Amino acid sequence: MSTDDKQEKAAAPIATDDWQGAVSDWGSDKQVFNMPWGKLMMWLFLLSDTFVFSVFLIGYMNVRMSSMDSWPLTSEVFALTIAGHHIPLVLIAIMTFILITSSGTMAMAVNFAYRGDRRKTVLFMTATALLGASFVGMQAFEWTKLIVEEGVRPWGNPMGSAQFGATFFMITGFHGLHVTAGVIFLLVIARRVARGHYEGKGYHIVEITGLYWHFVDLVWVFIFALFYLW
Repeated sequence: MSTDDKQEKAAAPIATDDWQGAVSDWGSDKQVFNMPWGKLMMWLFLLSDTFVFSVFLIGYMNVRMSSMDSWPLTSEVFALTIAGHHIPLVLIAIMTFILITSSGTMAMAVNFAYRGDRRKTVLFMTATALLGASFVGMQAFEWTKLIVEEGVRPWGNPMGSAQFGATFFMITGFHGLHVTAGVIFLLVIARRVARGHYEGKGYHIVEITGLYWHFVDLVWVFIFALFYLW
């Protein structure tokens, strides 16, 4: 902790009016464990979300291993025919590449935010949002293909085990909602950064947005490995 921080902490008034004072302290954007309040809350949210995704993926593995019907071959189900060539998992590979690339642009946005370069911060946050939006668009295309062309439903599947559709739509749909929320979150924060809303307040919010986005990308790696490659 720097000398200025110690002086600021020493000068900060401490409320002692029982519960009202405690609520006032915790609601006045003070730092807890030398960490901004918003960042701590984001870590707690991500921890809880980790449990939710873990339950989904463990449930999926349990369903798949206990299924009495044959499980569809994902390399065939998610293949695309391009220029007469049948290419397995090509769309999923592109979607994965897009999300990994978006993690790089998000990291650059955080870097430029702490340097105080608002223009490049907004540029890289917008690029990250566009990559996320393209991911969601490709996922919508994937869902449409499965529902319209393959006849897969959450309650049935003409290619084998009925649980295939239920687990696929549940896991990828929940993850897609997170990506969509992340895109909206990125655009809102980028707009506020462009307007200079955080000048003098610090750019912790950009790092917090990055934490969420990196988490969404990391979850996709597990979904990709367990659902599409298994």
